[in-house]
Amino acid sequence: YGELIEISELRKQIEDFYKNSISDDIRNKMISLFFDIVKPNVAINESLTQKNLEENLLQISQTRGSIEKEQLIISKGQVIEDEEYKILNSLKSEYESQVWNTANYNWVLIAYTLLVALALLMLLLFLRKYRMSVFLNNTKVTFIFFNIALMIFLTTLVINYNSQFIYVVPLCILPLVLKAFFDARLGLFAHVLTVLLLGFIVPNSYEYMFLQIIAGIVTILTVSELYKRANLFISVGQITFIYIIAYFAFFVIHEGQLTGLKWETFGLFVLCGLATLFVQPLIYMYEKIFGLVSDVSLLELSDTNSKLLKELSNRAPGTFHHSLNVANLAEAAANEIGANTMLIRVGALYHDIGKMFNPTYFTENQSTGINPHEELSSTESAKVIIDHTIKGIEIAKKNNLPDRVIDFIRTHHGTSVVYFFYMKEKANNENVKIEDFTYPGPKPFSKETAILMMCDSVEAASKSLKEPTSTKINEFVESIINKQMESGQFLNADITFKEIQSIKKVLKHKLANIYHLRIEYPE
Repeated sequence: YGELIEISELRKQIEDFYKNSISDDIRNKMISLFFDIVKPNVAINESLTQKNLEENLLQISQTRGSIEKEQLIISKGQVIEDEEYKILNSLKSEYESQVWNTANYNWVLIAYTLLVALALLMLLLFLRKYRMSVFLNNTKVTFIFFNIALMIFLTTLVINYNSQFIYVVPLCILPLVLKAFFDARLGLFAHVLTVLLLGFIVPNSYEYMFLQIIAGIVTILTVSELYKRANLFISVGQITFIYIIAYFAFFVIHEGQLTGLKWETFGLFVLCGLATLFVQPLIYMYEKIFGLVSDVSLLELSDTNSKLLKELSNRAPGTFHHSLNVANLAEAAANEIGANTMLIRVGALYHDIGKMFNPTYFTENQSTGINPHEELSSTESAKVIIDHTIKGIEIAKKNNLPDRVIDFIRTHHGTSVVYFFYMKEKANNENVKIEDFTYPGPKPFSKETAILMMCDSVEAASKSLKEPTSTKINEFVESIINKQMESGQFLNADITFKEIQSIKKVLKHKLANIYHLRIEYPE
């Protein structure tokens, strides 16, 4: 084949041969005529060429060497050099390829599915046992699973791109978000389960899981009031610091020295911290998409210059003042027992908005000395009083108040009786139905709603105290709250006797300050 000549080469030789012997015009016509007659008689067989190329490629070894069965790769305590490291990586790849071969693929996939299902089942069981209100709400359960899936999805994307960047994913956003909408325990529980699931797909899984769980715990412990921006910045700094310290410790344990420490990994932790700051706009988006409410929204609702509270102040000034007093009492009580102070403050501010319909039928708004109840029967008066909770719910829904706030309107009287009008009617009618004088409920079903019921009753009744003393106030608070307990108003609330005693103590102290009382000493 060495004597074969290509068409282009033959053309060049003919042109050179006749270059000076004939004119260019004649030469070109002759060459054109020549190549019209002469055709190539040898052509490249593309398919045969490709086949030979593939056969040759298959004969090329894809490995740098081979390891025989039972051949020692490395001894205990031996320093791992570059060659040994490559052999160990090759062993790992070979093992994984054997596990994920066609015969075993389905079984391995089923096993992974079972483990994931088991982890998610644990979360559902936790919700069913300790967070029943969340468990029964499909939107909230969907929200929790969505956030878990989102963190796993983002981590998977980063691993597929470059597994060295896995610490850029702000996994601590998960407990922050769940704490903002629910509580710290649920946030930490979901975070730990998510880290366990990620342990299947990340390199250096033990190191990764340890760092992320520690960071999650620090997140829960340090971020107390998310609506305060300074708190979030400080907490993110602490989380980043913990990441760096833990990673540094792991590296020293593995290597025994600082040589080879990847300082750029510290930069990844800083980027992770900066990404965690995105939690506030993320919470805002979640509120709009899922209809949930966080402390950030509660802070906005607590503004007394809001449209609804201004309307309450104008139409029922006495009720507005009463609500402010109840909010202060309830906030102090909630702080004492570790309840949600922001939630209970907002609930207290809005709990009596239903009184705007008939403000003069409530004593705190009767400034003229005229009592409209004198023109009504006891049953009618009781209905007007009871209806303020129903009207309040209607107003709240019309103004798009969140359900967590509406719960305070529903429950702040529980199933108590409008006692004054009931006894007045009973004096004239022995066949009176107590149901006509009873609030529809429901009873308080959380610490916050129970606290509001206590504070609302104590604040309202305290106006009737004449010449109050410390002893009178103590007996007064004990009497009101004990009656509520005896009537079973707190049976559905997760509040203890010890917490109720603490609330009583706070209310006594607050009322004593309001009336400027001195401590009474025995003679």
